[in-house]
Amino acid sequence: MLQVIGAGFGRTGTLSLRTALERLGFGPCHHMKALFEDPAQIGLWREVTESESPDWDRVYAGYRATVDWPGAAYWRELVRHYPEAKVVLTVRDPERWYQSAQATIFQSHNADLDGAPPEVSGMRDVADAIVWKGVLDGRFDKDHAIATFNRHNEAVRRAIPSGRLLEFEAAQGWEPLCAFLGVPVPDEPYPRSNDRAEFTAMLKERLGGAAS
Repeated sequence: MLQVIGAGFGRTGTLSLRTALERLGFGPCHHMKALFEDPAQIGLWREVTESESPDWDRVYAGYRATVDWPGAAYWRELVRHYPEAKVVLTVRDPERWYQSAQATIFQSHNADLDGAPPEVSGMRDVADAIVWKGVLDGRFDKDHAIATFNRHNEAVRRAIPSGRLLEFEAAQGWEPLCAFLGVPVPDEPYPRSNDRAEFTAMLKERLGGAAS
């Protein structure tokens, strides 16, 4: 059963948050990378896109938290289904978010998949249906993308009571996150994961022959 729901867009520190939540005992934590790590996830999320009432307990079986896509696209449904779960909205300066997403997620969306493993095309099909078409309306021009990003964050702020919601930036470190979740602060730096260089290297690795 989910205890933490991440409502923030990808490229707002979600992979670092995943690592942090698992370090704090809220793992396993779902993230878009789970679709690479477990190909069965692709089928589950395809079913979500085709169903009017997804079986969330089946989708998130074994998970205690979710961050990033594709879950962030369904934050309304998840907060209703898991009324005891706390919500973390990862945020970032909209301009910097767009620059980061443009250089990473947008590039992966447009990559040539000839020669890529089948799970890569399957993952992109899911991301295309849920994120590209469902959230971004098939557009990533700057004004539209930033407006979509801002509307999403405002909708979360309006919908979630303050006691259930933490608006969080990775630069804030452990303290606000641990206070919100009621757990001790670890004696180690807050994780920093998935910068642009890491993302590019991961994409090349995943694409295999398609990247050459």
